[in-house]
Amino acid sequence: MPNDAPLPAPSRRRILGSTTLGAVAGLITGLAAGVVLATPRKSPPIPPRPGRRRFEGKVVAITGATSGIGRAAALAFAAEGGKVAFCGRREALGHEVEREIKAAGGDGFYIKVDVLVEDEVRAFVDRTVEAYGGLNVAFNNAGITIEKPLHEYTADEWDRVNNTNLRGVFLAMKYQIPHMLKAGGGTIVVTSSSNALATQAKRSAYTASKRALVGLVQAAALDYAQQGIRVNTLIPGTTDTPFLRKAAGMENMPDAVWRVGLNQWVKNNVPGIGRLATPEEVASLALALASDEHPFMTGAQIVIDGGKTAKAG
Repeated sequence: MPNDAPLPAPSRRRILGSTTLGAVAGLITGLAAGVVLATPRKSPPIPPRPGRRRFEGKVVAITGATSGIGRAAALAFAAEGGKVAFCGRREALGHEVEREIKAAGGDGFYIKVDVLVEDEVRAFVDRTVEAYGGLNVAFNNAGITIEKPLHEYTADEWDRVNNTNLRGVFLAMKYQIPHMLKAGGGTIVVTSSSNALATQAKRSAYTASKRALVGLVQAAALDYAQQGIRVNTLIPGTTDTPFLRKAAGMENMPDAVWRVGLNQWVKNNVPGIGRLATPEEVASLALALASDEHPFMTGAQIVIDGGKTAKAG
């Protein structure tokens, strides 16, 4: 991985920029003056489906699963009987997810992997197959962003975003697909972003990588459709994850203040349903795409964004 110059620490799924931070600061001042603002509508819980075991006996590999959508997916795949191998860069969080899976009676393990490093990606897939005897499902979810006007990116920053988001998925699929071919088929789901369809300023690197993923999936779907491998793109909108709060620099603010600021951002940026997605909602769609429920679906881009891109379009 090229690292000739120090880079800003990127955050996965970062969506809040300086405009939001300014708005939040103003809201904090308003709160201090006694102004009362409504908090965002709570997301309805996903109804439990006891006994649903769509992935019983299937081997599942997930990248970018130490928090957010990937974490929710790892727990959900395991709850439905999948043997889940998952990776990410943050060891403490990875081991925490592994403990949660096992405490719930599931089968899964964590490996520290940076998808920028080809040898680590290959080793992750190899270890998954060695541990569980094959590979049936892949959810390639790892991604980062660095946000600034295009001319302000260094070449290293641009490469880091695109190599993580696009090259990382290519590497994962490169090593996953031979095992699926050996097994006679499989399913792959790739996380893109609603920014692939309608984006905003300061996201040129992120948007380029996420839009490219749609093309990668379409071509790969045609490469392997006759060999029983389906490849589809998941396109989530803004999702309520811990990284969202970190990206806004609001980790140390009271939860009520964060929620008020978030509510104002949602009003301006998330038309339609008017709230953020939960990681569990997005993960639930990823599981549907990865399951055997839609055998005629491949090369598709499935949007879950609460109506965000419907307005933009």
